[in-house]
Amino acid sequence: MIPTLPRRSADEQTRLEATLRDVFEHKLCFNELLGFKVESLDPAAPQISFAMRPDLIGHFLHGRLHGGVIATVLDTVGGLAATVAIAEKFNSETTEQVGHRFGRIGTIDLRTDYLHQGMGKKFTATGRITRLGGRIASVQMTLENETGLLIATGGASYVIS
Repeated sequence: MIPTLPRRSADEQTRLEATLRDVFEHKLCFNELLGFKVESLDPAAPQISFAMRPDLIGHFLHGRLHGGVIATVLDTVGGLAATVAIAEKFNSETTEQVGHRFGRIGTIDLRTDYLHQGMGKKFTATGRITRLGGRIASVQMTLENETGLLIATGGASYVIS
């Protein structure tokens, strides 16, 4: 029988979550520039949201969200999903121990499918792990506007070791 380590304490989990929010909202400066906010760190479906702003418009005549912003938020929420999955997999480790694992995460493949025009006031991206291996994580992502309209979907692979 393989012994199981105790799960990190509630205080340590709170500290880890605060660190993840800080990294994804502020330490990754491009995310901060785009106004990304971590809405949920639920391991089953972490979420990032952002508000539409004039400087995110890609089509000036129609006021549509730029496709690069769409791809960026899908990639970012995919990376967040991989990060949260790793933190959950190693749930006995401290924030510092889990943090050392984050430096090895990187996008190796990203596909974005644009389904509807990027129209809306607020957008929410959700990531769902489809496979967490020893070296590679596979993630499916979605982007919706505030009405629930599916704007885009994505699939990505991330190196995690």
